[in-house]
Amino acid sequence: MFHTILCATDGSEHGDRALRYAIELARHDDAHVHVVHVIERLMGGLMAGEPLFIDEREIKAKVRAQASALAEDEDLALTVHMPTTTASRVADRLASIADRLDADVIVVGARGHSGLGALRLGGVTRRLLHIAHRPILAVPPDGAPTAGAPGGVAEAAKAA
Repeated sequence: MFHTILCATDGSEHGDRALRYAIELARHDDAHVHVVHVIERLMGGLMAGEPLFIDEREIKAKVRAQASALAEDEDLALTVHMPTTTASRVADRLASIADRLDADVIVVGARGHSGLGALRLGGVTRRLLHIAHRPILAVPPDGAPTAGAPGGVAEAAKAA
């Protein structure tokens, strides 16, 4: 069913959960996973061009380490992408990358850790639902099926 899966992560717990789903889907369909962490940059002022998050270096290292470990452990084709954009354009950048990769699905957490966006239900996810030309699988924060659940993640995704 899936050949190319784009998994968007911001390094948060929600992004980690989305990555686990993407890996389970890939394992089920022998798909290629593209892990995308968009680095948000500040616009204007003295800090223009600097990362929005002070711990961006640690986030990037975490995402790379997770992706490497999963690719090795699961013996999956996996590529990491870390493009940059301004803070308000993350969803647009993800949708563009999904189009370029001809992704079959975009897997994303229902929320992330982005500034004020975290106060509302998944600003990036919500925007993706409006602009992406690909199906979106939004992984909820709690009560989500796991690989160990009857039918597994892949069956839960296909049923959705």
